Amino acid sequence: MHRVAALLYPQALATSITLPLEILQAAAQSARTRSRHSPGVSSVLAADQPGPVRLFSGITLEATHRVEDLAGIDLLIVPAIWRNPQSVVTSTCAWQPALQSLAAGETLVCAVGTGATLLAASGLLDGRPATTHWNYLDEFAARYPQVQLKTRHLITQSDNLYCVGSVNSIADLMVHIVEQWYGHGIARAVENQFSPEIRRPFRAAAYQKDEDPSHHDELVVEAQQWLRDNLGRAISIGELAERFGVSSRTLNRRFRQATGHSPQQWLQRLRVSEARDLLRRSNLPISDIAWQLGFQDVSHFGKLFRAQAGITPGRYREAVRGKLFGPEPAPLAAGSA
Repeated sequence: MHRVAALLYPQALATSITLPLEILQAAAQSARTRSRHSPGVSSVLAADQPGPVRLFSGITLEATHRVEDLAGIDLLIVPAIWRNPQSVVTSTCAWQPALQSLAAGETLVCAVGTGATLLAASGLLDGRPATTHWNYLDEFAARYPQVQLKTRHLITQSDNLYCVGSVNSIADLMVHIVEQWYGHGIARAVENQFSPEIRRPFRAAAYQKDEDPSHHDELVVEAQQWLRDNLGRAISIGELAERFGVSSRTLNRRFRQATGHSPQQWLQRLRVSEARDLLRRSNLPISDIAWQLGFQDVSHFGKLFRAQAGITPGRYREAVRGKLFGPEPAPLAAGSA
């Protein structure tokens, strides 16, 4: 069982609590339909004392636990704070030892937007990368100069501490955690259920302090760049290995060490990512998109896309296009029919 807790305070944004919890519960339910042995998700809400907490929106949520009693949880969500967060920092200063204790263990601590100020005030972010809501970046930088504020990133990670800049970004982070807990297939299914056009994959959006050192493999970096530049070609791994002067076996081994995937798997994921972008922003027929990305068989492209995205290319295009807003039509000139 994955144990999850979210903090409650009157200025908390309800969506930064409910959205991540709903994503995780949906993932657990989906995983259970595939295997009854898959672990579930147990969620609790915590505050100073058990009881109702009325949020700024007027919504009331019930705290079932004290913050000090959260030892052993797998994930803690520190919700976004409406407007200036300093009053919350002052009113929750007694929580700092509990936050420090959780962070010192194996608990993943995820702060949403200005919720990052609670982590900064407790000293947990000293010398670490962090982000916060864009409207509070300057004040955060001035108040917590010891934090390595990343103004260009919506997600940061340092060991088990995560910060996200917005409620939208907590959705991206939760999909990443779902993938860690339940695997790629469940993550894609949940992503498509909540938002078929999920903004950016975690690895593309996040600043990670301690990235996998194997990603510094220069040969793999060069091979990845060559694959990006030659997506439209029919590429064999043997050809790729020969081009970089290594055996196919060596290339496979180094690719797996660096990326967690074989060269072929990495290339397929790259092609599907590019296909999503083309489906979203272009009117190219699906067959043309497949051809541009090196697929001679449109049927094979469709199967691969569905396996990775959990939805067919056509359905994906319909879903993302349904959320695009076009300009209003210009008014007709006088006298025109």
